[in-house]
Amino acid sequence: MKTLEVSAAPAAGVSVRVVDLLSGVRAACLRLPEVTERLSHGAPSFFVRGKKTFVMVMVDGHHHNQFPHLWCAAPAGAQEELVAAEPGRFFRPPYVGHRGWLGVRLDGDVDWAEIGELCEDAYRAVAPRSLINALDSDNSD
Repeated sequence: MKTLEVSAAPAAGVSVRVVDLLSGVRAACLRLPEVTERLSHGAPSFFVRGKKTFVMVMVDGHHHNQFPHLWCAAPAGAQEELVAAEPGRFFRPPYVGHRGWLGVRLDGDVDWAEIGELCEDAYRAVAPRSLINALDSDNSD
């Protein structure tokens, strides 16, 4: 597990664990071309060109899933494959699960390399071809 540094003390009532989780997801998402972050439906969310959501972070859980987790867009078939392989870590999230999005638990030890890959896959699932080409060009350097 990658250790994250917290650059500032968390706000009152916010745990260091929540700050670490958000920092890790931010690092994975904001490195991608033309990504922005803002709250959507009360959750920190990441958008391609400010329009298309590809990751949402539920630091306090959501409805019946009362554990920290994220929802991310996923390539066709990935949700079914990952949920079947590891149902204790992956799940079909409400509202967006029918579109193939993936729920990922963030309680316990978090594999930040894997989260980075899932966030990049989510980005690729919604980003326009020009941004995917830019990402591939940046990765080949």
